[in-house]
Amino acid sequence: MVKIRLKRMGAKKAPFYRIVVADARAPRDGRVIEQIGTYDPMTNPHTVTVDVEKANQWLKNGAQPTETVKKLLKDNGVG
Repeated sequence: MVKIRLKRMGAKKAPFYRIVVADARAPRDGRVIEQIGTYDPMTNPHTVTVDVEKANQWLKNGAQPTETVKKLLKDNGVG
């Protein structure tokens, strides 16, 4: 099963996330198939960038987004 989820990056107490497509069995920060966007919760307001074409293609192919990613994608007009 393929999931669309967040991969944590950045320094301690300064998180930055990449929105990635990964195998569900892979660790959170492990191997990914493709990066489709970024999410920065430290800015005000939060900054989210998503490659809409890639996200729609992965969703069409059956990738399951996590709850957080589903909300971020919905806010950016994907799905």
